[in-house]
Amino acid sequence: MNVFKKADRLKKLPPYLFKEIERKKAEVMARGVDIIDLGVGDPDLPTPSHIIEALKIAADNPVNHRYPAYSGINDFKEAIAEWYERRFGVKVVLDEVISLIGSKEGIAHFPMAFINSGDIVLVPSPAYPVYNISTIFSGGESFFMPLLSKNNFKPDLDAIPDEIAAQARIMFINYPNNPTSASASLEFFTRVVEFARKNNILICHDAAYTEMSFDGYRAPSFLEVEGAKEVGLEFHSLSKTYNMTGWRIGFAVGNRKAIEGLGAIKSNIDSGVFQAIQMAGIEALRGDQSCVEEMVQIYTKRRDLMVTGLRNAGFDVDLPKATFYLWIKVPEGYTSTRLATRLLDEAGLVVTPGNGFGEPGEGYFRIALTQKREKIDEAIERINAINF
Repeated sequence: MNVFKKADRLKKLPPYLFKEIERKKAEVMARGVDIIDLGVGDPDLPTPSHIIEALKIAADNPVNHRYPAYSGINDFKEAIAEWYERRFGVKVVLDEVISLIGSKEGIAHFPMAFINSGDIVLVPSPAYPVYNISTIFSGGESFFMPLLSKNNFKPDLDAIPDEIAAQARIMFINYPNNPTSASASLEFFTRVVEFARKNNILICHDAAYTEMSFDGYRAPSFLEVEGAKEVGLEFHSLSKTYNMTGWRIGFAVGNRKAIEGLGAIKSNIDSGVFQAIQMAGIEALRGDQSCVEEMVQIYTKRRDLMVTGLRNAGFDVDLPKATFYLWIKVPEGYTSTRLATRLLDEAGLVVTPGNGFGEPGEGYFRIALTQKREKIDEAIERINAINF
């Protein structure tokens, strides 16, 4: 017997997209190529100084060195509730809130609380890979909802077969959207709530990019819709809003029973978020928010610069209202992978092929605006040097 034989669930996993990108990137770097990485959505901007100072103070306090409360300390959950009411006009109580070791962790664990072997989960495609991966780990089956340009990259709820909807337990949605950068209205969220009520489905809304909105646009919360809290929950992260990706802190808000189920999984798997980091999270949510506006202004300028450069180079790309991603059509005659490979091999540019997010992403590639303007200028020059 081979004791190192991997479990069947691992055999079902697609290659993790960003791991493969890192492998290819390393190959090109080994040839001495100067790489400009526009692939992974990891902010290059530093965490604001007042948040760092709050961590330093909290880390010096021995009270914070012990195990934290599993669901999050009350002060952090109160800060989340205050932020939700201030930002979205949504009132929540403490048992409708749970702290997460980053929203990815919460999303990955959530299906384990509600999915049995063979249960169906409605998963958008193209999408953040963790929705499908968490379904596989929980023993569920993904039914993929294509996000197509003709539908403004929203799932066509009417196209979901009745027999699938009747068997589905969870639906994942994500707006503002990664990778397409599409935004959603309250009208769309209202339709989702109605669909969930009709079919007895739990909605999981990944709202990591709501604060990365441009030109006066303010992305709504799914929970603003009447009845949304009865059918689902919303995941948020401090990673993108406050440039805290490495800190691993986020939260989920919504239906009390959904939060309770997620908490039951987490209390048996992890021991909560380091309390000093929660104290820094309190400062992030309650403190000076000018850092968020400054972040938005920086990404607005980068977005405008890159979109103009790509359009001048002949690419078809929309001007997104939110996220720090661009979702760009590949030129005629190219596949997503061929385009991404050529940009890496000939221009030293790392971009993400759209098909890596799911089959409907074929024909697109994604750029993350996580480089300084000088690097974006250089990236545009390199693109122009290639004859597409």
